[in-house]
Amino acid sequence: MSTKCSIASGPTFHLYHELTLDSVQPEDVFLDIEDTQELLVEKDFSNSLRTRVQLPCDLLDQVAIAWIRHRKLQGSMGGPVGNDWGSPDCDFE
Repeated sequence: MSTKCSIASGPTFHLYHELTLDSVQPEDVFLDIEDTQELLVEKDFSNSLRTRVQLPCDLLDQVAIAWIRHRKLQGSMGGPVGNDWGSPDCDFE
């Protein structure tokens, strides 16, 4: 039995971990995308190690920022992301 632990969601996506009763730390992350008209997934059957995914840039931006915040990686990126305090996008001076 498992449960979804939400990391972030938007109008067209849900980023989450699945936790089971025997897991202490989640090992995998899942991304559900609802509007798949602009999504392309290609599996290279001649090379089982290669899969290509095409996502809209704005969707990847939202997911990447949510992941950076969730993992507290802002410092490794050289500063805040999005509208965080100190970023160029922040409304506060």
